[in-house]
Amino acid sequence: MKSQHVTINSRKYDGKINRSWQARLIEQKGSHLLFVGEFDRAVAHQDLGIIRRGTISYEYYWLDRWFNIFRFHEPNGDFRNFYCNINMPPTFKNGVLDYIDLDIDVIISIQSKFIVLDRKEYEENLRFYNYPDSVQITVAKTLAKLKEMFTVGEYPFDCKLIEI
Repeated sequence: MKSQHVTINSRKYDGKINRSWQARLIEQKGSHLLFVGEFDRAVAHQDLGIIRRGTISYEYYWLDRWFNIFRFHEPNGDFRNFYCNINMPPTFKNGVLDYIDLDIDVIISIQSKFIVLDRKEYEENLRFYNYPDSVQITVAKTLAKLKEMFTVGEYPFDCKLIEI
């Protein structure tokens, strides 16, 4: 498959774009999409520290799942960490992937620690956007699913990458 450049939009619950970036689609199998991107500048992240320019991001999305998973590698290729977003299932059309971010994130460090982030932001936005009960229940189930996937080494936590 020839890689395709796409725009990825992370949106708030009201549909407004919160973040947007470019990546290359390198694999699509059924509902699964795998993208790769590269940080074009250093980014200071409150939980991840400095993400250096040239850091590679493998981005795993499923059109029928309530999460995405980023696998970060340092510019020299060394594994850095996983970063997971809890989000509503994305849409992908006309070279644009859109998803609604539901605030809660997970970091899985190089020491294999599963750390849940942004619970306060989630609670604030739950009230602000009035997340329905069904969304709240799905968020809790999705966190448990991610932890299970990580614990048993399910893809992409099995550390296998395709050739790009």
